[in-house]
Order: sequence, then C-alpha cells, then structure tokens
Amino acid sequence: MVNIGIVGIGLVGAELVAQLKATSNKHLKVVAMTTSKKMVLSDTSYAPLTYANAQDLDAFAAYLAKSPEHAVIVDCTASDAVAKLYPSWLQSGVSVVTPNKKGFSGDLSLYRAIQASAANLGKGGKTPLAFHESTVGAGLPVLSTLADLVKTGDKVISIEGIFSGTLSYLFNNFSSLSSTTAARPFSEIVKVAKELGYTEPDPRDDLNGMDVARKVTICGRLAGLDLDLSTLEIQNIVPEPLQKVATAEEFMAQLPNFDGHFQKLNEEAKKENQVLRCVGLVDMKGGKSGVKLIKYPASHPFASLQGSDNIIKFTTEYFPNGLIIQGAGAGAAVTAYGIFSDLLKIQERVEGY
Repeated sequence: MVNIGIVGIGLVGAELVAQLKATSNKHLKVVAMTTSKKMVLSDTSYAPLTYANAQDLDAFAAYLAKSPEHAVIVDCTASDAVAKLYPSWLQSGVSVVTPNKKGFSGDLSLYRAIQASAANLGKGGKTPLAFHESTVGAGLPVLSTLADLVKTGDKVISIEGIFSGTLSYLFNNFSSLSSTTAARPFSEIVKVAKELGYTEPDPRDDLNGMDVARKVTICGRLAGLDLDLSTLEIQNIVPEPLQKVATAEEFMAQLPNFDGHFQKLNEEAKKENQVLRCVGLVDMKGGKSGVKLIKYPASHPFASLQGSDNIIKFTTEYFPNGLIIQGAGAGAAVTAYGIFSDLLKIQERVEGY
C-alpha cells in the first residue's frame, strides 16, 4: 500500500484525484489533501475538501511520515516555498512526486539537496524517492527516457525541443510554409491563444522564455550539466518596450503595434523556405544551452508540428540521427497522467513488482 497526500487541489490535483478514483487502484490510497485554505488528514475516499482546518504543511508532512506504509506527497502547486520543503520531506522518509518545476530548475543547492535526500534511507528504514516526470512534457516520457539513456551509458550530445505547448501553438499558427494558410498577425494569434486558455494570464510569462528555460535546466541537470537559470542564454521574444508595461491588458492592447516586427522575422524565414520555432537547447559540449527563436527548413520535424504538441529530440552516441518524443505536453489530463505514472513506479518499487 502507498499512502498519498496531495498538496494543491486545482485543475491538475483534481484531475489526479479523478483518475485515481476511476482506476480503483487498491494499492494507492489518498489519505490527505490540502489547499492554501483547507486541509484534511484522514482517509479522504476521494471526498471533496470540506474541513476548515488551515493549511499546515509541517503537520501535513508529519502525518504522512507516521504512516506505517510507504507515503508520498504529491505537490501540484507551482510554489517555490513548497519546493523548498522537499529535502525535509524526503529525509523523514516521505517520497515526493510533482509537476512543480521550481525544485528541479531553481537554485542548484536545492536541487542537490533533493537528490541527496532521495538517495539516502529515511527514518525507519524507508527509502524516499523523488519523481518529477511531469515537470517536462507533462505525460510524455521525456525524463524517464533521458534517465534511461544516461543509466545505460549512452553519451548525450544534445537535447533540442519545443517544450512549451503555448509557444508551439503560437508559432505553428503564425509561421507556416503552407500555401493554404492565410497569414495572420502575431497579436491576433496571441489573443486567440489567450482566449482558449493556452497562455498564462499574462502571455509575457510564456513569451519571455522562462518556462522553456526551466525545462532546459531540468533536462540538462539530469544529463549531467550543472545548468543554472542565471547563466542560461534566454531569448525574450517580447519586444523590449512591451516588457515594461504594467499590466497584461496594456500588453495585449499594444501588441498589435509590433505585428510588423514579427512579420518581418517570419518573411525572412520564408524567403529561405524555413519557419520560426521557439526552441530549448541543451548543448552538452559547446556551452550553448538556452532558449532561442530559430529557423528550421520544411524537412525538419519541428517545422511540421501541429497544434500545441511538444517535440523533443535526443541526439546521442547510440542515436546519432536522433530519438524523438512527440505529443501533447500540456493540459490537466496528461499532467495528471504523468503524476499517476510516477506513483505507479513508486508502488512497484515499494511492493517489489
């Protein structure tokens, strides 16, 4: 039996609860849930949070640590403060599963503390584990594939990918070589993406490249590089005057004034029979890791991507022509699927399957 405590019952947390309930897995049991305002510590039986207890993450973790069975905290937040608690949770013998990128892409000392804590036996002889497949590509097997490449002795040369579903959607619709696709202003595509819920409330949080940079950092660290956000080359594609406006509404109102800027970039790519894609790169040898707006020829797999899919290409000694993973890399259902898969991996290890 694996007892589960879930921190954050938003879209992803609620979807995870629904998936666990739907499968009726008797080996995974939710025994605690908490939001920022409410907390319940008991066998929830997937019931909604109805208790008015204020959140106390210390008490939450202590409750899980006392579990006679293996316990896991699933962090479904995007909080820096919660991520900083991972080492103490692991040291108490509680495993961690999360889609929260902050602990694995933030301060290098925190990342090392998480890795060290997960590598050692916790109190009472429990072996805590830390899984975060859904921090990159949601439910896509990106990190598990990379880990397998590393563990089997393959040498990673580069990792290149369209890691953001938002940026994938924007540039797949804006920059195309299809003669049947009418060119639309970049601002119009951003507006539609925002209305569809593909972007953050402030689209600059997608366009500034930081989300992709976090995923690049996570992949790079897993591959053996000590990458840090402060030293990565991150291309912010928001025009400089718009980086400083106060609100998202003001940004959206002024973005049409810069359609010519984006159109010029697109036309320059088209003249070379290429398209624009916003890409994350892990360069294992050349030191050129970062986030960039790059032109690709029509024959490249990145040029033919559809919708909001992610695509990641591993180039290694075993796979010199590239190993490609492609599919939906965002959304509550696929993110919860990635978390669920990690929980099953822990269950299999704990129960010796």
